Formats: sequence, structure tokens, C-alpha cells
Amino acid sequence: METFKNAKWIWHSAGAKPDEYAEFYETVEYGGGSCVMNISADSNYALYVNGSLAAFGQYADFPYDKVYDARDITSFMRRGKNVIAIRVWYYGIDFSSTYYPGEAGVIYSLFIGETEVLASSSRTLSRPSPAYVNHKSKTITWQLGLSFEYDATQADAWLLGEPSEKHPFTPSYETGVAVKLRPRTCLPVEFGETCLGTPVPPDKCTPVSQNGVIFDLGKECVGFPCIDFVTEGEQRIVVAFGEHLEDGHVRAQVGGRDFTFVYHATEGRNYYMNPFRRCGCRYIELIPEGAISSVSVSLRTTVYPVNILPAPDALTPMQRKIYDACVYTLCCCMHEHYEDCPWREQALYAMDSRNQMLTGYYAFGEHIFPKANLELIAADNREDGLLSICYPIKMDLVIPSFSLHYVIACEEYLAHTGDLDFLRRIRPKLLSVLDVFLSRIGKDGLVAPIAGEEMWNFYEWIDGLDGRIASKNGNTPVGAEPDVVLNSLLCYALSKMEKIDAALGKTNNYREARNGLNAAINKFFFDTSRGVYKNRASSPAASELGNSLAILCGAANREARESIADAIISGRLDKATLSMKCFVYDALLILDRDKYKPYVLEVIERTYTPMIEYGGGTVWETELGASDFDNAGSLCHGWSAIPAYYYHKLLG
Repeated sequence: METFKNAKWIWHSAGAKPDEYAEFYETVEYGGGSCVMNISADSNYALYVNGSLAAFGQYADFPYDKVYDARDITSFMRRGKNVIAIRVWYYGIDFSSTYYPGEAGVIYSLFIGETEVLASSSRTLSRPSPAYVNHKSKTITWQLGLSFEYDATQADAWLLGEPSEKHPFTPSYETGVAVKLRPRTCLPVEFGETCLGTPVPPDKCTPVSQNGVIFDLGKECVGFPCIDFVTEGEQRIVVAFGEHLEDGHVRAQVGGRDFTFVYHATEGRNYYMNPFRRCGCRYIELIPEGAISSVSVSLRTTVYPVNILPAPDALTPMQRKIYDACVYTLCCCMHEHYEDCPWREQALYAMDSRNQMLTGYYAFGEHIFPKANLELIAADNREDGLLSICYPIKMDLVIPSFSLHYVIACEEYLAHTGDLDFLRRIRPKLLSVLDVFLSRIGKDGLVAPIAGEEMWNFYEWIDGLDGRIASKNGNTPVGAEPDVVLNSLLCYALSKMEKIDAALGKTNNYREARNGLNAAINKFFFDTSRGVYKNRASSPAASELGNSLAILCGAANREARESIADAIISGRLDKATLSMKCFVYDALLILDRDKYKPYVLEVIERTYTPMIEYGGGTVWETELGASDFDNAGSLCHGWSAIPAYYYHKLLG
């Protein structure tokens, strides 16, 4: 059975523009049997059957590697005539960290049993959405992408097969797109619990609007906000959402970011849920023009379906709270793929997802989701051999070191799954990444940070390692000085590639390259007077991250390892932030597991206890919480869930 034999990519007309909504309408007779809708869209879709939302959420993909869903909609069908309605939102922007722009369109085929009963074509009825405001192109953040505006006064009953004469449907336009479609590797996102909002007492908030009201969802949540209220007349309502309630109202305007959407209310009762834009938040504020009554706000959570495995029995009460917060955070940060944070970005990074995968192997015991993430990253097709900053993305921006984290993550996936076929398939991508760095090793035996306007030579969020070492835009100039982090990370990634190739029965010469790198690392970065590695030869600054990587890559001898461990324990090195603590823990535990296990557990508990006491139910991007990054610090961040992994490793 050919899934899309008769289906065509369609849109409501030619010449689609960014931030455009289209609606597609069909009817079908049903007499029984299984019903499967195969569907793919650029950029996102919501599928309704007889007025009920039956499926949503296009997989985040590349236009040259499109993914389709096979959605079972049998439970939504009824005998006789059925209304099939599809709304598609075309983003069309090329600056988001979560989207690679393609051509607007949708393609679908509906099967009842083995028989195709519907297929998208020019015969499909369609129209531009009259209720969603098109072409506003208002962004929430540049990473997350577009916000939206909905006008309930223009809505009609098209979902039930009763469109108004004012907004007629006409035959669709076949776009001519021809691309091979593959099925989604992982499972579709589905609805979870509904988090009901509780009005924040007046003495604890100051709503922006005189008639406004703020709701507390009780914890950090991710999903689709639902608003329900009554108004005596039409009015415009701004809905703000956020993680923070520290200024008397929802902090929605943060450094040029705008965490709001707009709803135009019709007279009487209004109920609205947008099935496209996930919001990560704890607080939702309604900012109306006039009075509203009978107000209810909730959030319909969206989750990736996993079974959460039991925590280790040996956890103390506080450790259990930290563990639960880490696992819940991880769940909040996994949808089509792993996300760094659901509030501000929802982006897949190679480094962030490496931490998330390690935790997920133990928290969920499943391997389909991490494989889908690694597969999506491998589909990135930069000509220079490096990986883009996020996936899928078209923007020309790279964090070179994150390409090395990807190699590490792939070896760890192999160690947890034994999936040789997958590693064999993506091996060329791994080799291309490593070749970029190996080809840049200079006469001194070191690789320097890669120069270029599109290169952000970031390692972590501390001075000197955040990439802000030259020009005000943070990029690295030609001739930038080599550093211990990049060279040790390259050496460590090479050791991981050796393990991959050994499992695949392949040979390489990476041992020789590692020996050369380690010799140069010791020659240029080791400070014999202090017994630690400096970040750079010209500077005395030394970091936990750089020294931990020097242990892990094999550069440090036994005496140096002991000296580094003492420097870490005594606090004589620049401390690693939450994203990179895993390398510090690993270095200490490799050196002497029994000796340093209590230290690792103590640091985790001391670091994460304030997050637990805060009461949001999740773990933060950095120890500073919301105040970091000029008040844009995330309170729900996937890379920080790593303690759950160490609890399993040390106490499981």
C-alpha cells in the first residue's frame, strides 16, 4: 500500500507569505473499520474530526527530509457523514532556532482499512483562515519563533461542516512540491493532565489591566493555554504567560522578548485553545480592554508518552525531591525532540540533549526518542562539516564545540542500546565533524577556536569560556588563542569515536591524534606551580571544566589528577555551571569513585535544594534562576536534569 500514491501537496492559493493560516475541508462516509490519516505539513497542523481535535503537531523536520504522521482517528469517526477539517499554520521565517523554512503546504491521505478514501488534491476545499490573523509575524523570541492572534468575531462553524458564506471555501492549489516522505521515528506528542489555574490574590499581584486577572498553575507546565470567560461586548484581550511573578504581574516583556498572544473576544461566552504554539509557563495573565466575568484559565499539557521508571530506593527525602524535579523537568523538555527550555526557546541543541539523553536512559528506559534526536541532528547539512547550533534550523550560526558533544552522545547511545545499524548509518556525519577539527591542528599540535562571523565559540556560561573573548558580538577573530577546553574535548570525542569504530569493526588512526593532542595540552596548558591546567597559555585562569576534560581525555597523569581533584574540592578553580557539572563529576568518579561519591552527592544536594524550596517543581538553567541573563533565566531547563542520572549511577 503506497501511503501517498494519489495525494498532492496543496495550499489555499499560490504565493504564501510568512505567518499564514490555511483551512482545508472534506467530508467522508464511514461505515466501520480502522481509520488512519497520513499527514505532513509545513509548518504545523491541527486535524479535527466532527469538530473534535483528533491529532496535532507536525514533527520538527527539514524540508528536504520531511516526516509524516500516521494517526489513528477511528475513535473520532461516526457512522454516516464525517467532517474532516485541517488547519495549517505556515511559519515561513528563517531566523528561528526551531524551524527550517520550506514551502507552505499540507499533504494527506485517509485510509479506512486498506482503502484510500481521501487524498489531498486540487479538489480539496480550502481557504485562508478568517479567524487567525495572517502575516502579523510577531515573534515571542527569535529562538522560539512566532506568536499568534485569534479573532473570535470572524470564526464560524466550519469544523462542523457549516462555514459561513462570508468566508467561502474554494478548490485548493497544488504546490508542485515533490519530496520523499518518511514516517516519524518516535511517537507523536499527546495530551497529558490539565493544569487548572488559581487566581493570584490581589495582595500578591498587580495586574497590568484594571480588569485583568492572573492565574497560578501551581507549577511549571508546558502545553496549550485555555481561556474561558464571559464578556458583554467584543473586546481585545492580551494574554501574557511566563515563569516569573516577581514584579507584581507576569513578567512577559524580557529584554526584547514578548511572551504574549492576542485574542479578540466575541460577545457572550468565549472558550479558546490554540493547538499550535506550546507555552512553557507557571503564570497566565489576562489583560482585557474592559470587564470580563466567569473567568477560568487552565493549561492542557502536551507530553511525549513515556513510562517513568522507579527512582533508586536509597534516596533520602531531599534526594527524592531533587530526583522527581529532574525527571519532571525532563518530561517538560521533550516533545517532538528534546528541548533546552519550554518557556524561552524549545530548541534542540547537541550539548543540551546529551545531558537529557543520559538522564532519559535511566528515567524512562526507552531508546526510540534519543535515536530520533540523534537522527534529526544527523540530517543537518552544513557544507563545512560542522553541525548547526540547533535542529532543524536554516540560520547560519554554529557552536563548534557542540559538534563534539554530538560524537560523545552517539557513543553513549551505542553503549546503552547496542544499535550498530544506526551508528553505521550516521558514521559519515561523525567523521566529517571530527575531520573539521583534525584538519585545523596547527604546528603547535593544538586546534584553535574556529573563526567566522557565524561561529560562537561557547563552552559554558562563565567568563572566558562563553565565547565573548574578542569583539562585542562574541565571535572569535582569526588567530584566536587555543584553549584547553576545545583541545581536551576534541581528544575526548576522538576516544569515543575509537569505541564506535571498534564496535563497527572499523579502523582509524585517532589514537595517534589523541597522543599528539595530549602532549600539546600538557606542554601549553599545564601549570606545574599549581598542578592544574590553565584555560589558555597566556592567562592564569583555570576552570573546573577545562581540568575535568583534561582528566577525561587522558592528558593528566596520576599526579596531575590528584592535584586537580584537590583544586576542585577546595574551590580553587572557576566552578562549572550546571550544564557542565557532569564532566566534573565524571572526572572525580573515574579518579576514585568511593572517595568522591560523597562529594558529588553533597554538591548536587546543596546546589538543587534552593530550586526545590522555590516550589516550581522543576530545575533551573543556572543556580541564579530567574535573575540570570538579565532576568531571562529559565526555571525549567533540560540540561540541569542530570542529577537523576547520577542518583541512578551512584545509588541505584
